[in-house]
Parts: sequence; C-alpha cells; structure tokens
Amino acid sequence: MPLPLAPPVDPMLATLARELPTGRLYYEPKWDGFRCLVFRDGDEVVLQSRNGKPLDRYFPELSAPLRRLLPPRCVVDGELVVPRGGVLDFDALSERIHPAASRVRMLAERDPARFVAFDLLALEDETLLDAPFTVRRARLADVLGRVEAPVHLTPVTDDPATAADWFARFEGAGLDGVIAKPADGPYTPGRRTLVKVKHQRTADVVVGGFRWHKDGQGVGSLLLGLYDDGGTLRHIGVAAAFAAGRRRELVEELAPYRPTDEAPLGEHPWADGDGVAGTPRGPSRWNQAKDTSWQPLRPELVAEVAYEQLQGDRLRHGARLLRWRPDRDPTSCRYDQLQTPPPAELAQLFAV
Repeated sequence: MPLPLAPPVDPMLATLARELPTGRLYYEPKWDGFRCLVFRDGDEVVLQSRNGKPLDRYFPELSAPLRRLLPPRCVVDGELVVPRGGVLDFDALSERIHPAASRVRMLAERDPARFVAFDLLALEDETLLDAPFTVRRARLADVLGRVEAPVHLTPVTDDPATAADWFARFEGAGLDGVIAKPADGPYTPGRRTLVKVKHQRTADVVVGGFRWHKDGQGVGSLLLGLYDDGGTLRHIGVAAAFAAGRRRELVEELAPYRPTDEAPLGEHPWADGDGVAGTPRGPSRWNQAKDTSWQPLRPELVAEVAYEQLQGDRLRHGARLLRWRPDRDPTSCRYDQLQTPPPAELAQLFAV
C-alpha cells in the first residue's frame, strides 16, 4: 500500500474534562463506537482499530462503499457505529467482533455499520499530519462534501453554545459527549492533545454481589442493581478500578452482608441467572480463561455511584463508587431515579 502513511498509525487521543473548554477550538459530537482509521489505495482498503489491529473481516459491508465514496488514495480518521432503533447501539457493534465469519455476515446484513469521518491524515501523496486542524477539516469537507450513507462527515462547530446544545441534545441518540480540537493543532498520533467532555451523573444503587480481584487480595468489582417497575432487582453493571488499599477495605465493609449460618442469604434475585433477565453475566465469550464467578450479598447495601451513560437497562461503562448510603431503603433504588435524556432522531445527527 504505497500511501504516504502506512498502517498501523496511532490515532490522536483525548484527555477527559468535566466542563466544556473555550478558546481557539472546534467541537464535534463524541461518537460512541469503534475508532477506525481507513487507508485506501485504489481498490485496496484497510480498516485499522485504535490499537492497530485490522477490522476489515468484522465489517465486510463497508469495503465497497468506502471504495466508492472515499478519494482514491487517502487516510481518514473516524468512527464505526451501528444505528439500531433510532439510536447508536454499542452492543450491536461489539457483537461484530466474533470468530465466526457466518455470524459476522448475518449481523452485517441485519445491522449494517456506518463510518463517520472526522479527520484527514493523508491525500494522494501528501501527508497532512502537520497541517492545522482547520486546514485538515476544510480538505476533508471538500473531498467528502457529497458523501452519502453509509459514510458520513461529522458535524463541527467553533461555537461553544452550539457544542453545549449538542452535548445535551444528542445524548438521546447514543452519543456520549463532545470532543474539542485546537483550531491550529496538528495531528499528533498517540498523543492526548484533544479534550473530551463526557456525561457524568450519580445514582443510588443496590450492591447485590461482588467479584474478587484477579490477584486475590481484595474486592475487584461491585455488582450493582436497580429495581424495575415489577419489583425485580436487575443487574445494571459494576463499580470497579479500586486502589489496592481500597480493595482490602471493601472486604471488611462487605462482610456484614455476606451470608453466614446466623444470617443466611435466602433466595437471591440473581441466583442461577447466568446473565439472563437482568442477572450477572456468565463466562466471557472473548476470554474463556477470565474468572467471572461472583459472590452474592444480601441486597441490603446501598451505594451512591457516578456513571456516564445508560444504554438500555444497563450502564454503558463501569461506575465509580462515591459513598455508602445507609439512609436509603434498597427497594427505593429504582430505574425511575435515573436521568434519562429525551430521545433524538439519529437522522438529525447526520443532517446537522
């Protein structure tokens, strides 16, 4: 592939901020998908993941459209997404990483992926890494000005008020924040020179169980639950990433809720569920050696956690433990406390 940039190329990365930055910046929606660099040289197209691995076999439906819609020789940075039911569905996207080609083909037909372009790294024999973002964006808009589905050009603005509106309005369609890019900044592979602002909320949840840390020296994760309208405690995700000292402290703090002869567990709502109907998932289909066994707790302990996004009835990412809430009745920890953004039409995102 005789392009001025050959795969693999490390993508430019971002640091996390809690407030929208201002200054000589451009803003884009933060797409909730797989980062993907597309290398095209004539009929040859290579899709590269964030960690430099090839993605081509998992998204066969994109090869022909990318050859048709991208310039004949180019390197484009963007995101792979799967829209389903009016929103971006990360679970549907993740299902593509499957060893069976027949299943990948079936999923590609059922829920075809799309590529959202947001940066141009090379065009013909010219490398654009050192060009300011304003120049790269203008060149990208020029070559993709008449692009059509399943390839899209991401919206961009230099107006902080518009970016703040996107941050609030687009979440209902599955986006999880806003990216800020220095107007005069070059493309810096592997460096965190962008800023990402992501949604952050809190909720009171029931701790229904835990998993030991892989080193056996403490609690690795807490299994979190919320009650649905029918009064069933449903597993919604985990809180994890504890420091070593905190992992050992949690063993003592959870001890009063572990079953004993004097205080038996009783009928646990997640018993024998194995990932079915809102229970903790069983063995990982990606890593069979990974220990996913868990220890049940009497569902009496309430924790306040910080979370970013709810997708369906589960947390999209791991939550962060803030504090215990001994003042809360576990049965009051329901889905209706969560801040659910109003729905947004996915077509509206692509039309901005």
